[in-house]
Amino acid sequence: MSKTYKVSYKTYFNERLKQVSFHGKLTYPLYIQITFDRKTIFFKSYYFELFSKPRYFLSVAGLTGGPSIEDIIKKENALIDFIIDKNLSDFSLDLFKQEYAYYSKDLCDVTEEGFIDYMYVFFQDKGMPAFAVMVQQGSRFRIVYDVVRDMKRAFNKPLYDELVENSFYYAPPYLPLYGFMQQTKKWPILSLTVLEWEDEKTKAQFADYVQKYYPNMDLKEVMEQVNKWLDHLKKETI
Repeated sequence: MSKTYKVSYKTYFNERLKQVSFHGKLTYPLYIQITFDRKTIFFKSYYFELFSKPRYFLSVAGLTGGPSIEDIIKKENALIDFIIDKNLSDFSLDLFKQEYAYYSKDLCDVTEEGFIDYMYVFFQDKGMPAFAVMVQQGSRFRIVYDVVRDMKRAFNKPLYDELVENSFYYAPPYLPLYGFMQQTKKWPILSLTVLEWEDEKTKAQFADYVQKYYPNMDLKEVMEQVNKWLDHLKKETI
């Protein structure tokens, strides 16, 4: 007769480590503990790391602050419950770690760095090296989508259109992903995870968004680009 082992978990503050700043407040890092078959693993919360980034703290239009620890714990618990339920029949701690690393990822975050690199090259090619460096470095402290939106106000139309349209071919699909996420999520939890993306309803809504706001983009190509990023993430987790 085979044994059935129960999976248990908890999110907790790791008081064995030094406190860190979470949007101006000191707190212990948030960790996850998973126990199965009398074995336990511990690891830092991905969402704690993600939402600790400076760009998630906003002070505009009457809004001040960022995600709360409670918001992050809620998001962590939902993800962990999904992975456990999905793999009840063949659960293992190694499998859990792989799927956590994959499903937790924020597609806007993982495509952002490549888009920043694209803008750096774009403005270098335009003979604006100082501006290119300013955009590259400053974008790490602000939401890149908002930086591009401000460029629309500051640049002449041909330059801005070229920046955006060239990104269709030379950059990750960051702009449509973030724009779609911003329309479908509420502040301050602004993210689009792999778990959320793999819902067919989300993909259909994204397709509608791209066709409405980026009519010059090839929808099939955009979806293929997103799938390439997902394949890359899968390879990283194996």
